[in-house]
Amino acid sequence: MTNLDARGAATGTGDRSRPRAVLPALCATQITSWGILYYAFPVLNPAITADTGWSTGATTAAFSAALLISAFAGIRVGRIIDHRGPRTVMTVGSVLGVTSLLIMAAAPSLPVFLAGWLLAGLAMAATFYQPAFAALTRWWAPDHVRALTIVTLAGGLASTVFAPLTAALADNMSWRMTYTVLALILAIVTIPAHVFALKAPWPAAPPLSPHTGNSATAVTRSRPFWMLAAALTLSAFTVYAVVVALVPLLIERGYSTSQAAWALGIGGAGQTLGRTLYATLAARTGVTVRTTALIALGGVTTAALAVAPGPYALLVALSIAAGMVRGNITLLQATAITDRWGTTHYGRLSGLLAAPTTTASALAPFAGAALAAPLGGYPLLFGLLAAVSGVAALIGLGTALSSSPALIRR
Repeated sequence: MTNLDARGAATGTGDRSRPRAVLPALCATQITSWGILYYAFPVLNPAITADTGWSTGATTAAFSAALLISAFAGIRVGRIIDHRGPRTVMTVGSVLGVTSLLIMAAAPSLPVFLAGWLLAGLAMAATFYQPAFAALTRWWAPDHVRALTIVTLAGGLASTVFAPLTAALADNMSWRMTYTVLALILAIVTIPAHVFALKAPWPAAPPLSPHTGNSATAVTRSRPFWMLAAALTLSAFTVYAVVVALVPLLIERGYSTSQAAWALGIGGAGQTLGRTLYATLAARTGVTVRTTALIALGGVTTAALAVAPGPYALLVALSIAAGMVRGNITLLQATAITDRWGTTHYGRLSGLLAAPTTTASALAPFAGAALAAPLGGYPLLFGLLAAVSGVAALIGLGTALSSSPALIRR
């Protein structure tokens, strides 16, 4: 059976069990979950450190620890969704997210603040893109790329909506009250959406692709899988370091926190714009070329931010360009498994692939903050990150499945 046949076999099941409420619900929950659990932190962190006396390195390490927890928990989450569907996992994740924010808002000490972030890491694993992608890939096969594009278009607005909103709240109340308000928003939007929109029957897994062998183990032991993991891991390190470091980069160059937050938020609009182009890019490029080119472009935009001191409009434009690349890389990661090995073990394989990339994203904020001072400032940090992207792009050349021309053509 060919890969196309495997997708076709899943079509009937996917069409019958495809609930209409899933896609809009996941769009709303991705915007809210990412915006509150991830993008609010770089905006609030200066106020947190100023109010508590905790060091920037310590608070950023707590945030990084959450992402690290998310990386390893995501493997288990993927397996659960493969077998049982996303409803329970994502609902529990929403509850954990709300609880974690309330713990952070009330934290009297750094250890309690850290505990809140560790709980937030479990929430991220259960509510961010990976579980949403697993749900859409199963329910929407073989048209899952369209569904993934739509939900990431919405998710790209997370920073656009919540970075300025968080800054506005923080201008009028304490960071603790800001996190409390954000927790309320997270509860109102995501808990009922996950409970009521994800209750449709979970389709059976499609037949195995001939390129997966007898199980997912054959894929995880292959050279292309390891090369893909390495390329995406290095790319994730640079992408997430840039996201968190953009605000201090602009502040170091003399711009206000509000201006920096707007630049970060508008970059989210760039993510949305970039994702509208992914389907065209996928239709006109091979998967290996696409992988290499997008990672390389990430390095180019990072290098441009490193060398451009201003004016502000130019830095905003570069943030938008970086967001466009970042948005495409998100879809590249979402489709990396299906483009090469089909959809049968998507939850498990994507969880395994996401573990090192999420680990890199977990370490990136802390590493960036730690390296900025000895490097002599954030511009030099961005230069180093651009070089890492170049290495990742070269590794991306080794991700081709030479014996699978049909999949490579996709």
